[in-house]
Amino acid sequence: MDIAFRGDFDDADFDHALGGIHVIVDDGARGVVGHASVVQRQLLVDGRPLRAGYVEAVAVHPDQGRRGIGGAVMAAIETVIAGAYDLGALSASEQGAGLYRRRGWRVWSGELGVLAPEGYRTTPGDVGSVMVWGAGVIDLSGSLACDWRAGPLW
Repeated sequence: MDIAFRGDFDDADFDHALGGIHVIVDDGARGVVGHASVVQRQLLVDGRPLRAGYVEAVAVHPDQGRRGIGGAVMAAIETVIAGAYDLGALSASEQGAGLYRRRGWRVWSGELGVLAPEGYRTTPGDVGSVMVWGAGVIDLSGSLACDWRAGPLW
């Protein structure tokens, strides 16, 4: 992860990726060249709770970019989401957003928030980066709230 994220993968990011289902690509020569995980989170869509497969730690070794590894790990993750969750969600970096858009992930256009210890509050800094997949007829202009956690909320 440190190599793929160029040192920008801290303890909170690591904690967020633990548990759930992990997809790992090992090319045999270099070792692990791709990774993604999906963990369960509860999201509220316009106040309605949904079981979300939240995608974390999508990474491809820098020397292996543009070879289909990112698409392969996401295809496997999407299979897990389709079979076990109401929808998929993730917070995309600028670098990763194109991959997700090409795979049918859509940017949430409505209000974003978090159920924090002190109550609900908006997270306007995350607008434009939160994406969903397999959400069917959900209105993407409604409100979307995540559960509280340490580190980056989305």
